[in-house]
Amino acid sequence: MRQLKIYLDTSVINFLFHEDVPELRKITEEFFEKHVSRGEYAVHVSDVVLQEIDETPDQAKRERLLGVIRGFGLRVLPLTDEAIRLASTYMTEGAIPPAKLEDARHVAIATCNQMDLLLSWNFKHLANIRRQTAVRAINEREGYFYPLRLTTPMEVTYEND
Repeated sequence: MRQLKIYLDTSVINFLFHEDVPELRKITEEFFEKHVSRGEYAVHVSDVVLQEIDETPDQAKRERLLGVIRGFGLRVLPLTDEAIRLASTYMTEGAIPPAKLEDARHVAIATCNQMDLLLSWNFKHLANIRRQTAVRAINEREGYFYPLRLTTPMEVTYEND
């Protein structure tokens, strides 16, 4: 069986340090411990994730977030012209709200790189069936037939329990 390719948006890395939602933090920690640290999946982030982390005002937190990427050896995907164009299409057609440029870019980068899963704790703009359906319709019309799933770390962490 081939290794699944997973794209993490910034929220997943952030939840390793969230004190206010202990249940989601625990699931995120288990995802990294059970799967990422063992190399079970090919796990990626992108230039967009690095940019969002770079905008973190607290320097210590910024270093912890970057430390996760380095420490787990997460692969960094570039933001290409192709992904920029596709992200614009998502926003123009309402699959992702126009004010959520980074979210659209996360999806576009995952699509252009044929990721199997985009994991996020952002239920409103990413990890929900309505967004997934809208993205899939646009992707297919634009010639991207690889079936990207928008979901949460919970689905991956507890798949074999």
